[in-house]
Amino acid sequence: MRGRWRLFRHEAGRAAGPPPWTYVLLFVLSQLIGHWSVSTFSAVVVWLSNGILVAALLQLHRRPAIAVIAACLAINLFSNSVRGDPGVFLWFNALLNLGLAMLVAVLTRRFCGAALDMRRPVRLMQFAAICAVSVAVAAVAGSLVATLVFRPSFAVWLFMVQSFFIVELTGLLLVTPVLLLFARGHRFAGTAPARWPESAALMALVFAVSTLVFWQGDYPILFLTFPPMLLIALRLSPGMTAAALFGLAFVSGVATLTGHGPIHLARLADIPSLETIPPMLRKLGIFNLYLLIMVATVLPLSTIMSERRRLEARLRARTVAAQEARRFAEHAADARSRFLAMMSHELRTPLNGVAGFADLLAARPGLDLEAVRHARRIRESSDGLLVLVEDILDFASGDTELAPEALDLAAVAREATAPSRVSADARDIELTIDDRLPPHARFICDRRALRQALQPLIANAIKFTVEGGVCVRLDRAGDGVVIRVSDTGCGIAPDHHIELFQAFSQADASTSRLHSGVGLGLALVARHVRRLGGRVELDSRPGEGSTFTLHLPLERAPDAPVETVVEDDVEAAAASPDVVPAASPAPPPRVLVVDDHPVNREVARIMLQAFGCEVVEARDGYEALQAASDEVFDLLLMDVRMPGMDGLETTRRVRSLPDGRGDVPIVAITADAMPGDVVRCHAAGMNAHLAKPVSQAALFAVVSRALSGDLPLADALADAPAASAA
Repeated sequence: MRGRWRLFRHEAGRAAGPPPWTYVLLFVLSQLIGHWSVSTFSAVVVWLSNGILVAALLQLHRRPAIAVIAACLAINLFSNSVRGDPGVFLWFNALLNLGLAMLVAVLTRRFCGAALDMRRPVRLMQFAAICAVSVAVAAVAGSLVATLVFRPSFAVWLFMVQSFFIVELTGLLLVTPVLLLFARGHRFAGTAPARWPESAALMALVFAVSTLVFWQGDYPILFLTFPPMLLIALRLSPGMTAAALFGLAFVSGVATLTGHGPIHLARLADIPSLETIPPMLRKLGIFNLYLLIMVATVLPLSTIMSERRRLEARLRARTVAAQEARRFAEHAADARSRFLAMMSHELRTPLNGVAGFADLLAARPGLDLEAVRHARRIRESSDGLLVLVEDILDFASGDTELAPEALDLAAVAREATAPSRVSADARDIELTIDDRLPPHARFICDRRALRQALQPLIANAIKFTVEGGVCVRLDRAGDGVVIRVSDTGCGIAPDHHIELFQAFSQADASTSRLHSGVGLGLALVARHVRRLGGRVELDSRPGEGSTFTLHLPLERAPDAPVETVVEDDVEAAAASPDVVPAASPAPPPRVLVVDDHPVNREVARIMLQAFGCEVVEARDGYEALQAASDEVFDLLLMDVRMPGMDGLETTRRVRSLPDGRGDVPIVAITADAMPGDVVRCHAAGMNAHLAKPVSQAALFAVVSRALSGDLPLADALADAPAASAA
């Protein structure tokens, strides 16, 4: 991120690095090194003072930075006077150094941002480019003044510019990044893979190799210093790499100035105009180029490796966090599933008693019409509560995995209309199914998703229709199926069409609305249709009724075999539960009812006795297994959740009974109504699954199918799709 054109650090920024007096002390030390180098060897190896000034300007706030600049300028002027700089150069050299440092600081803060994070490779390369440009500007300015004063030849002038550029650039790249990296050394804590013994060994190796290479003058083995420096760049932090570079520069610089090292093996070009320049000064250009290449190679590599390790550490931390979040989500999903299953069971269990006794009370002979009407109102209220419970649980459970199978869509539509037929008959509303699909046609679809997409549409159509009828029409369309649910109700204004499919949204949400509901039905319709890969459309206007159209891209399956028993005949019989399934003089069917709840057993017993069945009751799985072992039954109605031995284990043990007693049809009548519960019941060996509360018609239908041998075989259920056979 780019910063602003600012020389000093913003006051809001946190101070970093050493205190101001440290920079002054380092500046004094750099001046003393320069004096010693010039007085002893008549040459300056690397000019460090400007790099120290740049680091101070980048790290300090305005007031301490100004104090450091003033002190360093005074020290520089004093140093120039002691060194004996002639005339104008006494002030010019000091001002040139200060100007170069300020130019580098301003450009760095502008283009490298306020963070000045030199461990980032891009920032380091930007800083190097800024230093090169700034030094080039200072070199041109200094050379112009030197030309006016000394009037050197072109070769000498070019050498002066080259020497100034490489000495200043090497000092800036060697000192400023090192000080900035040390100032933010806490950022490298724990990022280097090497521990302190390895770090000490590598630093000692660099010192030993540098001494070996530069304190001899017979062999050109300058390249030997690169491998240990590269090893340090790969294994240590940028701060330690910078320290190693400083140590290398110190050892090699002292050795070179004292006449040792491979630098002195270089042959200088014979240029007559440069004869006045000492050979040592000319060879120092080669040494500075070596240092510059070393800095430009090792320091960026170290920052790249540090950045890589930082990103890897962040990736590991985020991976751990993601795994922890995933485990938390999985635990939350498991807890939600258990909660939904428990709530479904606990709510359906009392509803089974309410709905069952309401049916029995309404069918009792001799009951006056007002009492029958009250019983039916109880049943309607329980049905409404059941629909609300199912909608809430279905909405909270989210998208479950689809279980596609070959389906008779008209049969699924009849299943979807069953919960609303009592309400339609009570309000004298005609509820019809218009099946225009080919005869015996079947389509690949998820039974539960399709049924739950149709049920709210049918229930809403009946709820909002005062007179007339509701029609469910099934037809082919292209490569799929179109199902329309039409009514002659009040209709819906066009401005409410879109929001109807949102959760808890209603066309009339006022406190004076005529119809109840929480607004989940159509949201669930949209969800299930989307899961099936289709879309839902609405055509409705106030006073003209409504038509919901489901476009479902369902594949055609092989046609169903022609049955000798027509399913409509079974439904017609189920509508009259007082008819006994077996009209022959044969013994009455014997049914074992297994349930730990006495109310549920009583409801089932009274309903089955109304069908002419002989009923035996069992309170748990142990009693059921004992009864199935001792007696012969035509049907077992099995609860799932029971103390001691549950219905699933009881079913498995019944299936293992000898003498053919394990082949008895077993139907789960349970408040566990989630999709996974149906799968578990079938996998345990049950032939069908009925969710509580159970109506007389549904119970009559499953008893009729069980006695006629029309239920699926238990041996084939393990590989069958998860669908209720009732």
